[in-house]
Amino acid sequence: MEEFVSGVIDAWNGILWGYVLIAGLLGIGIYFTIASRFVQFRYIGEMVRVLGEKPEFKDGSKNISPFKSFCVGAATRIGTGNLAGVAVAITLGGPGAIFWMWIVALLGGATAFIESTLAQVYKIKDSKAFRGGPAYYIEKGLKKRWLGIIFAVLIAITFGLIFNSVQSNTIALAFENAFGMNRLVVGLIITAVTGIVIFGGVHRIANLSSVIVPVMAVLYLTIATVVMFMNITELPSVIALIVQSAFGFEQAVGGAIGAAIMNGVKRGLFSNEAGMGSAPNAAATATTSHPAKQGLIQSLGVFVDTILVCSATAFIILLAPQFRTGEVSGIELLQNSLDSHIGGWAAVFISVAIFLFAFSSIIGSYYYGETNIEFIKESKKAILGYRVATMAFVLIGSVSSLSLVWKMADLFMALMTVINLIAIGMLAKVAMKVLKDYEMQRKAGKNPVFDPTALGIEGTEAWEEKREEKKVAG
Repeated sequence: MEEFVSGVIDAWNGILWGYVLIAGLLGIGIYFTIASRFVQFRYIGEMVRVLGEKPEFKDGSKNISPFKSFCVGAATRIGTGNLAGVAVAITLGGPGAIFWMWIVALLGGATAFIESTLAQVYKIKDSKAFRGGPAYYIEKGLKKRWLGIIFAVLIAITFGLIFNSVQSNTIALAFENAFGMNRLVVGLIITAVTGIVIFGGVHRIANLSSVIVPVMAVLYLTIATVVMFMNITELPSVIALIVQSAFGFEQAVGGAIGAAIMNGVKRGLFSNEAGMGSAPNAAATATTSHPAKQGLIQSLGVFVDTILVCSATAFIILLAPQFRTGEVSGIELLQNSLDSHIGGWAAVFISVAIFLFAFSSIIGSYYYGETNIEFIKESKKAILGYRVATMAFVLIGSVSSLSLVWKMADLFMALMTVINLIAIGMLAKVAMKVLKDYEMQRKAGKNPVFDPTALGIEGTEAWEEKREEKKVAG
């Protein structure tokens, strides 16, 4: 049965990833980069500045700061894709896949700015916090609720269920490899802890993510830096190998260049999520004075995810001999590679790191699903059922085969990405108008404040409520 399902998924992945979606991701990234005048590079300093801002609107409800919103987004980005995903990309696409992951990130910074800015523009306010994302800007910006519902269903399945299976699968494999632990036992533990957190709501998710993500990212990058210094003389040859494998004559003749592009773009998208439509759900939760601020913050998240964390994983693997043998793949390849650099405790460290990274991804991914379930229909029973389903898929993923869960992730990721790319392409003018407004206010020495009416933007429910509250207060 598993072979049949795997074959069907392979066929659909071939159709969706047959360079059409790849061309779409790279093409729209180039378009947004040019149209925004390279916003992802021009405003790196501004991104860091905005990241430290505190919520400015205190209306008695709990507010989520830009930093916590960034961490919720980073929690789903920095996880399995940065560790096991990079290893899978190298195994299937060779070292050249890393080059294409870099390209996806560099262009994806502009795409992330557009989609996250739109999420802020069209967010709504409920009794708990702000929420939004592609489903919301499809409904309010494009006036197509039916398409928003389709996207909401896809992201709820993709993140809360399928992607969380990938995360738990990676944790279980890591602990089995490092400690010989039974994968079912590991799965039961992960499932129980997941239940405790997701029943606590978005604020518990934001608070936990804001602690786990920065600490583990810094620690992991520190160890990767040590490894690179230990092998500093070999680093230039590894970089050359990555570039040569992406464009080299041998790779082109053997067809490997196609595998490098395919796997680099797939794993790059899984890792940084730029254009997929997931990070905008986190971007919408932040309390900020102008939508462009969250666009800049989420653009920064793409660079942190791929250019820093994914590159760190790639160098750890490519500076070790294990990747050439093809004997192991996934998280085991990373564990064994790091073991050759720093000794036997590497497997233990990676197991702990992957647990914290992947677990933070599980709870962040669950939130993406929850906010889209609420978009379809606000129902406590539906949310309860979704929480139970999430926990079930976490458990199932821990004992499933590595190949099947990654194939399912690719399929559902592709489906939601196609819809989101169409939506942000159609709404790009709105995001560009918002960016121009932000730039004009910054040049005038102001702290930019968003006024959708002055810009002729409709459907901005949360911003209209905010303006009315300020009038009443005045």
